[in-house]
Amino acid sequence: MKITNLTLTAMALLTPFLFAEKGHEGHDHDNHNEATHTDVATIVGPNKGRILTSMEPHAEFFVTKDRKVKITFINADGKPITPTDETISAIGGERSAPTRMTFAKDGDSFISDKPLPEGKMLPIILQIRTTPEGENVTEKFNVDFATCPTCEHTEYACTCGHHH
Repeated sequence: MKITNLTLTAMALLTPFLFAEKGHEGHDHDNHNEATHTDVATIVGPNKGRILTSMEPHAEFFVTKDRKVKITFINADGKPITPTDETISAIGGERSAPTRMTFAKDGDSFISDKPLPEGKMLPIILQIRTTPEGENVTEKFNVDFATCPTCEHTEYACTCGHHH
């Protein structure tokens, strides 16, 4: 059986509709920073760290000069929220010799009991429970200490929106 040019043309025109994303129509694609979509680049925390949006309230991940991890819960304007019943733990560094950290309240933030190990690129697994009855929220990412060439923050806290 021969496939005609008309059949090929029809297939080429209809293929995009067969694979179109479902459930994404009906809203303006330029407004992704509304309440249903958080634009991380627009939130700046009190220490200019990495903003974690997978929990409510959002949290800022920041590494201090002595390489301790500081977690600050923030409101929509990036202002600190006084800690309540949150619990935080983290594991960072090499898999063969991980550094396990617990956190204690320190003013409006939580600070790790140990510093991150030496290195320029460290994997970290952060677990946060915002309420005693809530579930753990797990964040996994690399803490990249290189300086961003565009915004001059460290890469782990970059806010300029370039691809990492």
